[in-house]
Amino acid sequence: MTRRVWLNAWNNFVASFKPKQITGNHKGTDYIGNKYYELPADPSRGKRRPERWFEATTGESGFDNYKPAEWESWLRHRRSEPPTDEEIQKNLAIMEMKKTNAALLDKKFGKVNEISAPNDIKGMDSFPKYPEYQYGRKK
Repeated sequence: MTRRVWLNAWNNFVASFKPKQITGNHKGTDYIGNKYYELPADPSRGKRRPERWFEATTGESGFDNYKPAEWESWLRHRRSEPPTDEEIQKNLAIMEMKKTNAALLDKKFGKVNEISAPNDIKGMDSFPKYPEYQYGRKK
């Protein structure tokens, strides 16, 4: 039993010197210009899931960069295959249709009033007052 442990340790040590794939396989580019990459899973090395990342057009790869929903779900392993061009074009058409419909509704009904800024009243007086719910002392 102990010989097997040392043999596994030695084999893992030797395998650590073998060259590994450093650059990922290019899986696609979105309409913004972000490039998406993937390193495949390698169960022999204990890697069960593929590694996925993207290169942003601005040079930053932070989480605050905008990514289309299809690519975001692929990066987070919610889908196994990267999105197709047809799927992306279909979703872009839906997005444009929603923008035009929203503009038509704004034109037809006018803009909805914005929520007013809170006033400077503090404490119990800041709560709304309704006559049907008022009780106690009267002012």
